[in-house]
Amino acid sequence: MYSEEAVEVFLKDQSRLYDEPVAETPEEALEFLEDCMAVEVENIKEVRAYLDEAGADVSGMTDEDLEEACEVFTLPSGGYLIVEA
Repeated sequence: MYSEEAVEVFLKDQSRLYDEPVAETPEEALEFLEDCMAVEVENIKEVRAYLDEAGADVSGMTDEDLEEACEVFTLPSGGYLIVEA
């Protein structure tokens, strides 16, 4: 399950990852996140661990680099949403 905050942030900022909108409503955004198995994590350490486990080379990346990655969406509450394209 994804927080309402994560759904809204993805809906608003999806153009960071996709050239064309993949969702136009919160319901469509939620369905898309579920379909692509997006992950919501609590901190940047968990972002690093997730991407590392997924096979991304994050060893030379700073926390700021990770936050700027197109598949990482920063949530106002301090958490992160990771959406693999």
